[in-house]
Amino acid sequence: MNMFILYKLLSIWISMNKFVFQPVSQVSDAVNDQPVKRYWHILVVDDDQAVHDVTHLILADLEVLGRKIQLHSAYSAAQAKSLLESEIPFAMTFVDVVMESDDAGLQLVTWIREVLKNISIRIILRTGQAGLAPEEQVISQYDINDYKAKTELTATKMITSVYAGIRGFRDIKTILKSQNAFQRLITSSTNVLKVTQLADFATAALNNLLTLMKLESSAVYIVRQETDFYDDCQETYLACTGRFGETPQSLDSIPDNVNDKIQQAFANKDNKFNQEHFIGFYQASAEASSVLYIEFDYAPTHFKRGLMEMYATNIALTLESLVQQQQTHKSQRELLYIVGDAIEARSKETGLHVKRVSLMCELLAVSLGLPHSFVQALKVAAPLHDIGKVAIPDNILHKQGTLNSGEWELMKSHAAVGGTLLDKSNLPVAKLGSRLARYHHENWDGSGYPEGLSDTNIPLEARIMSIIDVIDALGSNRSYKDAWSCEQILAYIKDQKGKKFEPLLVDKTVENFDALMKIRQEYPD
Repeated sequence: MNMFILYKLLSIWISMNKFVFQPVSQVSDAVNDQPVKRYWHILVVDDDQAVHDVTHLILADLEVLGRKIQLHSAYSAAQAKSLLESEIPFAMTFVDVVMESDDAGLQLVTWIREVLKNISIRIILRTGQAGLAPEEQVISQYDINDYKAKTELTATKMITSVYAGIRGFRDIKTILKSQNAFQRLITSSTNVLKVTQLADFATAALNNLLTLMKLESSAVYIVRQETDFYDDCQETYLACTGRFGETPQSLDSIPDNVNDKIQQAFANKDNKFNQEHFIGFYQASAEASSVLYIEFDYAPTHFKRGLMEMYATNIALTLESLVQQQQTHKSQRELLYIVGDAIEARSKETGLHVKRVSLMCELLAVSLGLPHSFVQALKVAAPLHDIGKVAIPDNILHKQGTLNSGEWELMKSHAAVGGTLLDKSNLPVAKLGSRLARYHHENWDGSGYPEGLSDTNIPLEARIMSIIDVIDALGSNRSYKDAWSCEQILAYIKDQKGKKFEPLLVDKTVENFDALMKIRQEYPD
C-alpha cells in the first residue's frame, strides 16, 4: 500500500478518533521540555493534517546519530517562515509544493535559500500533483535535496530520506564550523599581529585564543625560556589570564603544581592534552622555546584542539620574532644611553640627564597623540641630542662662568657637528637623532641656532627636545648655575611661549608638568 492511500485512510480514521492524534506541537512546545539541541528538528510544511499525522507516526520513535527526532508543523508557507525565523536549528524540512498557491512550496524554497540565507537545512519537496511541478524542472531550478511524489514516499523511503538529510546537515554544519573557525583564526592572528609591545602581544594572543576556541578557561600562561651561549638559562613570565589575573607578576606567582607541569614540558619538549589542561611546547629557535599552559573548565573537542595547536604554534613563532626584535631594540637603546652617559660625563653633568630627557620626551610626545613608532624612535634617539659636544674642547666645556663670544660660537657648533655625525647612518632612528642634535637649539621665533629656523620649519622632534632639554637643565645644578625650583621652571616655560617654545608644546607641558617632575624625582641627580 503506498503512502498516498495510507494518508487518506488514516485521515478518515483520525477524524473519528481525534483523541488519539493531536496536532503536532509547534515552536513553543518541546518534547518532554528537553533542551532544543538534544533533538534533530524537522519541519513538516503541508496543508493536509493527515500528512503531519502520518509523518509523526513514522518518525516519532526514530533515533538518528544518537538523537531523537523533534517534529514541528506548519500548514502554510507563511507559518513555515515564522518557524524558520525562530532560533530552532532545523536540520531538514519536508515541503509540500501546492498549498495556499500552486507554487507556494517552491516560493518557500527560494525564500529559505535566498532571503533567509540558510544553506545548511536539507529540503525535501513532496507533492501529490507532480504535473504542476515536473521533477526535472524543479530539481534543476531550485536548491533542494530531494523531490518525492507522495504516492511513492513509503515509510521506508521516508526514514531513508531522514537519515540522508540529517547526515547531510551534519556534514554541512561541520564544514561551516571549520570555515568559521579558520576565519576566526585569521582574524585573531591579524588582530594580534597589530600589537607590537611584547606584554600586550602576549596578552592579546591569550585573549584571542580563548575567543577562537570559545572556551571559558580558568587559567592560561605563556612562559618563555632562553639559553644563551654561556649556557645561562633565563625564564620570562610573559602573560596570563583567567582566575590568576591578567597581569603577569613573576614566575614565583605561578602555582607550584602548574609550574611543575610547565618545567616538565620544557624538559621533555612535548605537548600534553587531557580533560583538565593543555600544555603546548614550542621550539622557536635553538636557544629559545616557550610553553603555553591552558587549564580548562571543561575539555574542548578534538576539532578545537587541532585548531588551538595550529594557532598557538604560529603565535609562538611570532612571539619569538617579537622577543628577538625587542631584545635588539633594547640593546640598541642601552648602547645609546651609554654613549649619552659618556657625553654627559665628559661635560661633568649627571648621566641621568639622558635618561630623564628620553622619558620626558616620550611623555610629551604621547600627550600630543603622535604615532607609537615616532614616539619610540624619539625615546631611543633622545640620548644623542648632545653628541656633538665630543668636538668641544674641555676648557670650553668645563669653563666656570660666562663664555666669551669666540668660545660661545665654538660651543654652538656642537649642534651642527652632532647632526653631521648622525647623518652618516640611514637608519630611521639615526635620521631622527640627526635632526634632534642639529635643531634642538632652534627657537620658535627664529632666534635660535645653528640655522635660525622658526615656527614649524623646526622639526617636531627638535621642538619637543628643545623644551624638555631646558626643563631638565634648569632643574639641575650646572657649572654655570644652581638648580631652579619647579615654580621657577614653570614660570619660565610660560614666559617663553611663542618665543623660545612652540605655544602648543607649552600648553601640553603645563598640562603634564607634574608628571614630568615625577620623572625627575624618580631619576634624581
